[in-house]
Amino acid sequence: MTGSELCDLLIRDLAKAHGGGGARWRKVVGAVKVYSRDTHAHCNWDIRPAGAVHEIAIVERASDALRVRHPFVDAD
Repeated sequence: MTGSELCDLLIRDLAKAHGGGGARWRKVVGAVKVYSRDTHAHCNWDIRPAGAVHEIAIVERASDALRVRHPFVDAD
């Protein structure tokens, strides 16, 4: 899975669980930053959500759950 595929999966999960359109969640989620597995042994991706406080909290909870299933992604 690539970083952009992971982002698409996260956005689909958010829209399904919390409503709203994919475009709005895409703005809140932002880009997935992929790091080297050499320096990030437990998980090599991160996001920096932006938006309303409650939206950021929702995205952080969803990304934590997704990180358990997909700790590593490939660069795009």
